[in-house]
Amino acid sequence: MTTYQDAWTALGDPTRRAIFERIAERPQAVGELARDLPVSRPAVSQHLKVLKEARLVADRPAGNRRIYRLDPSGLDALRVQLDQFWTKALAAYKEVVEQDTQEAP
Repeated sequence: MTTYQDAWTALGDPTRRAIFERIAERPQAVGELARDLPVSRPAVSQHLKVLKEARLVADRPAGNRRIYRLDPSGLDALRVQLDQFWTKALAAYKEVVEQDTQEAP
């Protein structure tokens, strides 16, 4: 069985991304999510399991259901990775612009 440690890998699947986006709107149970998606309820549960393993969603019991919400710790990790990416990209852009300026007559 594959364990998804990487949130980016987990979000690479369009159905998981759609589930993630719906949960970002508001916490929801599996049944609510499955109603609006073209996949079965068990498939939604499997996608939620992957998102949970990637620390993108967390759940809590509510009677006989589980309510899924975004997991702030996983989102913080994604934000840190994006910040690192943008910092490197901007530094590379600055280097290119400065190099072009020095080469101009």
